[in-house]
Amino acid sequence: MADALKEAFIAFASYGKGQEIKQDMDNKNFSKCMKDSKIIDGKCITNTEVDITFMKVKAKTDRTINYAQFCAALDHFAQKKGCTQAELAQKVAEASPTSNATKAQAVKYYDDKSMFTGVHKNGGPTTVDKMRAGGLANLCDRSPADNRGVKY
Repeated sequence: MADALKEAFIAFASYGKGQEIKQDMDNKNFSKCMKDSKIIDGKCITNTEVDITFMKVKAKTDRTINYAQFCAALDHFAQKKGCTQAELAQKVAEASPTSNATKAQAVKYYDDKSMFTGVHKNGGPTTVDKMRAGGLANLCDRSPADNRGVKY
């Protein structure tokens, strides 16, 4: 059980940090862990209680907690709820960080290339004239040019 709890702790501590594996958990990820594992019930354990407990268990000058401090916070929540720490540890071990980000819907005029109109139907705008003129450096040149900006 301790290994599963440790793996859950590392998963929540590393959530939102890219590929980096973190051994310390900040307050944001601690709150997410408590929400996703359904320890916050809104009656006995609230968001405010989670923040206060985080501040109690962390060292005075630190911004994060380690695994031992995390277990101490679970013990505090177990006393407050009147259950064992093993029950709360089981809830955390079974939970995993989830994202509730929205997904873009399909847009027929953007996704279906056969519905394109105008310039985009023929391949889109090009920068051929700019490159033939020599790029940006020659466009800043004040020498004579035709109406399209191409140098003589």
